[in-house]
Amino acid sequence: MYDQNVIGKGTWIDKLAFELVEREKSIGRKLDLIWVESGLGASGIPHIGSLGDAVRAFGVKLALENLGYKSELIAYSDDLDGLRKIPEGFPDWLNEHLGKRVSSIPDPFDCHDSYGMHMSSLLLEGLDELEIKYDFRRAKDTYENGLLKDQIHTILINSKKIGAKVSELSGQEKYQTVLPYFAVCENCDKLYTTESFEYLLDEKKVKYRCQDATIGSNVVKGCRYEGESDITKGLGKLAWKVEFAARWQAFDVRFEAYGKDIMDSVKVNDWVADEILKYPHPHHVRYEMFLDKGGKKISKSLGNVVTSQNWLKYGTPKSILLLLYKRITGARELGFEDVPYLMDEYNELEDIYFGKIKIDNKAKEIKLKGLYEYVNLLKIPKNPSPHVSYRLLIELGNIFKEERNNRIMKKLLDYGVIKNEEPGINELITLAGNFADDFDQREKLELLIDKNTEKGLADLVEVLDSDKEPEDLQNVIYQIAKKNEIPPKDFFKTLYQIILGTSRGPKIGPFIEDIGRNKIAKTLRNHIQ
Repeated sequence: MYDQNVIGKGTWIDKLAFELVEREKSIGRKLDLIWVESGLGASGIPHIGSLGDAVRAFGVKLALENLGYKSELIAYSDDLDGLRKIPEGFPDWLNEHLGKRVSSIPDPFDCHDSYGMHMSSLLLEGLDELEIKYDFRRAKDTYENGLLKDQIHTILINSKKIGAKVSELSGQEKYQTVLPYFAVCENCDKLYTTESFEYLLDEKKVKYRCQDATIGSNVVKGCRYEGESDITKGLGKLAWKVEFAARWQAFDVRFEAYGKDIMDSVKVNDWVADEILKYPHPHHVRYEMFLDKGGKKISKSLGNVVTSQNWLKYGTPKSILLLLYKRITGARELGFEDVPYLMDEYNELEDIYFGKIKIDNKAKEIKLKGLYEYVNLLKIPKNPSPHVSYRLLIELGNIFKEERNNRIMKKLLDYGVIKNEEPGINELITLAGNFADDFDQREKLELLIDKNTEKGLADLVEVLDSDKEPEDLQNVIYQIAKKNEIPPKDFFKTLYQIILGTSRGPKIGPFIEDIGRNKIAKTLRNHIQ
């Protein structure tokens, strides 16, 4: 029986969509079409975290549609942002473009109209690979077409009031003396070296001076030019402290998530939207940033970026969607070593959805089934996909280098892991093979092993180290378990956990023979006192 207290499909995504709708109703806004937005950074290599912003917003769009509302996702590229740092591995000549709009900097790889469009296209490519649908909009077009001119005007005539509020909410005093607007210097084409100091109300122009500016750890030289910039011609851009608000009103945005790192900017923008532009700010959810395995923030400039393109060399699109839809709160360390866990976790999730794994807790079951549906973007398969342990495929990939796919497929059939060759399994073999080639997956697991099991492992190591090859290793392992008063299924489970990191796998005897008795003996020895 369906629980009436469950919202939508029982996930955090549904709860968020429901809260959004209730808020919109409470302030009396129409719900004919609900726009959700994700900002795309265009100044550096887009990583999984950048992708996550748009993927999660798309999840909210799906949840809104599931609740009966029409919704669309805006993917907004801030390609008028100035270049602050040169990403790791990029050419040094980009240093001469520091402070310039990324939409006006040449593409270092000569495949797009600008550096900014190259970076944006990498993120859009990632979204396309995940089948995320979006309405792409560029800051360059938005400003040049005057779509924000009314908002810019209103913000600039209220600049003193805004400057005081920025100081109060964030402690930044800069905008008490300068306007929250960066003009593009007419002389040197730089953006962040200009200081806008006066707004000519009737002419809708900003007076500015170009001077030295510290951008990150770099001092960028200004050219000392003084000029005027027409706010209706796309010759500048609003500062982040106020730009989100302008965009929200212009595009009628009702939801946007934000990262912890821009929390102060969002606070100010919410106030600007509500009090200056008289547009109720969108519903928000704050998410934590992804960290690398050393606990450092994943950064475009540090070169520790996990991109979707690289991830998809090892894992399926669904493994990325599972990573991003599992939860939104809490900082998480992320690396390619997470791929095997997520690949096998998706299989488990699918088994729960199709009833192959039973969950006693009904609320948890509903939530996990809902998560599976969102990972499949609400396009639910009629039947489960073929399942093979990703860790098993990695181990086989380490063994078979030549004619890998054919030989591993044959082994899977021999082991009884699969009954028929299927195209999906070939793809999995290729992905796991790539992982086996690029990473050393072996790690020591912390298992609670009792004295009987430890004795059984020692007996098995002795057999594996022996020069005499056992005729039937499967039966030998079974007899070792019985001799040491261990239920055979528990002993097999322990072996799978040690060798594969999973609770089950192929027939253990032949599998050990394939991997190599000496290699397995060395692994088992790590778990014997």
